[in-house]
Amino acid sequence: MMFFLQLETNVKSELIFYDRPDTEGPKLSNYSKQEFQNNEEAIGLKKILESSLGLVGVVSKQRHLFMSGQTRIHVDDVKNLGHFMELEVMLKEGESLEYGEKIARELMTTLKVQKENLLSGSYINLLTSKGS
Repeated sequence: MMFFLQLETNVKSELIFYDRPDTEGPKLSNYSKQEFQNNEEAIGLKKILESSLGLVGVVSKQRHLFMSGQTRIHVDDVKNLGHFMELEVMLKEGESLEYGEKIARELMTTLKVQKENLLSGSYINLLTSKGS
């Protein structure tokens, strides 16, 4: 379970809550998202969340988003970590987790992503284990 607060200049800020297991391989991710019209509101909420829950760390990244069918392809440049790609299959009503995994495997084959290149955990987990 994680909260992410995205604050950017001249862009709507978002608070995103993720509930997903920290395991290897494909996983079902449930999330809730709240957009803010201005950064002042988001910064106020950030202060409240930090005071009540603490702050584990800060992830600074630049993300490029591409779509392939119903799959969101995130290409991230993460400060102090490097470059990463994430495939997020957006399941439609009635589609199974197995069907989503099939879509992801096919796209991995197309993109020549090898199983040994897969990582588990979040960017913040990688940063804290690295000591950044």
